[in-house]
Amino acid sequence: MNDQDYRANLRVSASVDEVFDALTSLEGLSAWWAPATGDATAGGLLTFHFGPASKAVMRVEAADRLVGVRWVTTECMIEDWVGTIQQFDLEALPDGGTEIRFRHAGLTPQLPCYADCKSGWDHFVPSLAAYVETGSGNPTGSAADLERRKARAYRPAAGAA
Repeated sequence: MNDQDYRANLRVSASVDEVFDALTSLEGLSAWWAPATGDATAGGLLTFHFGPASKAVMRVEAADRLVGVRWVTTECMIEDWVGTIQQFDLEALPDGGTEIRFRHAGLTPQLPCYADCKSGWDHFVPSLAAYVETGSGNPTGSAADLERRKARAYRPAAGAA
């Protein structure tokens, strides 16, 4: 793993069990990231659907309620993702909440997709937090996601006022 890998850390009021369930159930994954099909248990394959011809397939390398979840991308519409690892480390906090340490190993600033992918994770990791804390996330296609994408698409030319 690289020190430049994308990372996000946050604390949520939800329990480790609630966060784990959001990362290992098709309903949970679809509620905070993207419509998901497949098997979210260790050894399973998950497919995330981002649009008609846009999907990512992840092999679930680990799914341990006491430790966290790790996926390896085996197929993706963003070729830079193939072979990368998404890891969610979970730690129970004394107050009953959870610390989530997310790392997308292999997603580094040197990749052409980095800015767009960083924008995505900067949106979807908090969407996971919102989902486990309130029951409502901001997955692919939600109003918040569409607004984020619209803002990313609008990039004034250098020197423009």
